[in-house]
Amino acid sequence: MQQFLEEAKKTSRTIANLSTKTKTKVLHEMAQSLIDHCDYIIDHNNKDISNAKANNLSDALVDRLLLTGQRIVDMANAIKIIANQKEPVGRILDGWVTEDGLNIQKVSVPIGVIGIIYESRPNVTSDTAALCFKSGNVCVLKGGKEAEYSNKAIATILRRVLSKNSLPEQAISLLPDSSREGVAKLIQQDKFVDLIIPRGGEELIKYISQNSSVPVIKHDKGLCHTYVDRDAAHNKIIDIAINAKCQRPGVCNAMETLLVHAEIAPYILPGLYDAFIDKRTVLKGCEETLKHLDIQCATHEDYDTEYLANILNIKIVKDVDEAIAHIAKYGSGHSEAILSENYTTVNKFLNQVDAACVYANASTRFTDGGAFGLGAEVGISTNKLHSRGPMGINDLTTYKYKIYGQGQTR
Repeated sequence: MQQFLEEAKKTSRTIANLSTKTKTKVLHEMAQSLIDHCDYIIDHNNKDISNAKANNLSDALVDRLLLTGQRIVDMANAIKIIANQKEPVGRILDGWVTEDGLNIQKVSVPIGVIGIIYESRPNVTSDTAALCFKSGNVCVLKGGKEAEYSNKAIATILRRVLSKNSLPEQAISLLPDSSREGVAKLIQQDKFVDLIIPRGGEELIKYISQNSSVPVIKHDKGLCHTYVDRDAAHNKIIDIAINAKCQRPGVCNAMETLLVHAEIAPYILPGLYDAFIDKRTVLKGCEETLKHLDIQCATHEDYDTEYLANILNIKIVKDVDEAIAHIAKYGSGHSEAILSENYTTVNKFLNQVDAACVYANASTRFTDGGAFGLGAEVGISTNKLHSRGPMGINDLTTYKYKIYGQGQTR
């Protein structure tokens, strides 16, 4: 492990100083290589899918694991977008001249070696590798067992492109020891690893946060809410609610609880019920909701659960303040939304809800690097430092001060 990470650290000095032209060229070749080797990737992905079904993984988790021709094209397109973004390294973030005549520049630089620990979705392998490469970082990737064959296939293709361009393959590496013990060793190697980014289940995040000697940016669970205010436009409610829950229930930006203002609950709940039942959503509700709908009763544990499945809680609240209080109690700081045409209420919600992404009259499903125009993201950070929300290339840099003098002494 130590020898592997020593090599990664050494490689980081090479990658940090690559020109924009070189990085752009290599990333475009990586994108094309994914498309050229589509069948190779799908063959390996089929092994993961077969294992997942044999192990009775849920339909939502199998969907996260599945790679199709179109999804591989999407992966390639994400790399192209990353390739064409403005250079993140060497940006002058600030600058000034001191009383002593020192010219000080605050300049963006790569972080170095980034360990990324993730589950399920194999597209994360190509997304994070491209983001790290564009931002001048080396990535050490540890994917989930369920995507082992897919991840190896994707990483092999990307590493071949590096080799073809006379660049060290260690710039994109899979952790050689992918066991729990291997992860435990990785997160203690603060001499060689500069940042750990875990994204996955609550237990994984908790374990890494508590045991890592390397700085951690958490990509925690997504316990997302949508609040339907009494001043919501009725023609928007069903479409947004259905999209937020049902478009891809197994992802972190899917809604888990729908909050409804008490004054409009009797009028909008029947239509919402019909729409969700049509999508085969399992509905649970508070005691007030059960007066209007014949559904299961929601418990405290339900409100505190990230389902990652087509299950939804419905809770009636008396006003926006109660909605904000509920989100403060149960939310994970990921993505929260309000549906309302009342400017004052909207701004109260947006200002007071403490989350990485807060929406007015839109689905929480937009919390995504691609949807934000970043090409892709390393994940959705629920940290407040140093990055929050979808992490793109600029979030994978830190900064240093360059000071230009003319012989000054203090």
